[in-house]
Amino acid sequence: MNEAEGLVDALGRPLRDLRVSVTDRCNFRCTYCMPREHFGRSHQFLPRAELLSFEEIERLCRVFVGLGVKKIRITGGEPLLRRGLPQLVSMLSPLGVDLALTTNGSLLAALAGPLALAGLRRVTVSLDALDDPTFAAMTDGRTRVEEVLAGIAAAEHAGLAPLKVNAVVRKGVNEHSIVPLVRHFTGSGHAVRFIEYMDVGCSNSWDLRDIVPAREILRTIEEHFPLEPLEPAATGEVARRYRRRDGGGEIGVISSVSSPFCNDCVRARLSSDGKLHTCLFSSSGTDLKTPLRLGSSDAELAGIVASVWAAREDRYSELRSSRSRTNGGPTPSTPVQLARPGQASRKIEMSYIGG
Repeated sequence: MNEAEGLVDALGRPLRDLRVSVTDRCNFRCTYCMPREHFGRSHQFLPRAELLSFEEIERLCRVFVGLGVKKIRITGGEPLLRRGLPQLVSMLSPLGVDLALTTNGSLLAALAGPLALAGLRRVTVSLDALDDPTFAAMTDGRTRVEEVLAGIAAAEHAGLAPLKVNAVVRKGVNEHSIVPLVRHFTGSGHAVRFIEYMDVGCSNSWDLRDIVPAREILRTIEEHFPLEPLEPAATGEVARRYRRRDGGGEIGVISSVSSPFCNDCVRARLSSDGKLHTCLFSSSGTDLKTPLRLGSSDAELAGIVASVWAAREDRYSELRSSRSRTNGGPTPSTPVQLARPGQASRKIEMSYIGG
């Protein structure tokens, strides 16, 4: 057995998944991720020189694979904005891991074929609604739903099916889209997954009253399509999976707020400027770019990663849930107070480290 197979964090969780952000830029301004009032024209994105090159990403990914990583997911921002992305995929595919990508789908129609030829195996597409007004209310962009659906069709044609289709659900905005999304993908083979609106970063004005809990999402679906639970497909899987009893497809629900799953988290994140983050809700990361560019060996880089992972105790969602229960439980009238920019407990924005 590879020595790295025994690498676990302080709570006994192994390192298995790596999310690699290739850009902090996005062509959407989703209200739950990059709201325009914080990411407008004056926002300073990372300069190109600060981004990891494809060669640097490949080298760090190789180090992570040597430490036990089995799955790599390319993210952003919007990763398809990174010029020449199929080249990076072709560099990562020889690593022999499950290589996937998450995208908003707006540019996927043109790139699905080249990405598949380069060695990409799977794609997850974000699609929060099927009607343009609701979609625009969530994404605050000009992309039409038909453009995202064209990207999904192109991915199917390129052999990247079945896909995962992710929808963030925000109360009062798009909960009416749950059943139409399930119905639209009936028989497609794609898994439709619904995500509770999460308190990532400090800019999305998150309030517990804005979430639609997983139990309500499931109840809404079961009014039309009875479900039965499925076993997890892999250790550390974040979605609870269900099968439609009519054979119409798979449903997933990601309940980071109402039912946290920190105890099973096996995921690390590499930001586009080379920082290692051990939690989606982290407030800081460990710089890998500087030692990489100063000439550190693979063994030295692996030692940094291993020491960070061994000390990892992150379980933000469980602690948030515990505090909420202590304060009387997560009810619609109980907002959770979060840190704001400038406070010590500020969290890194999701667009910076990938979702």
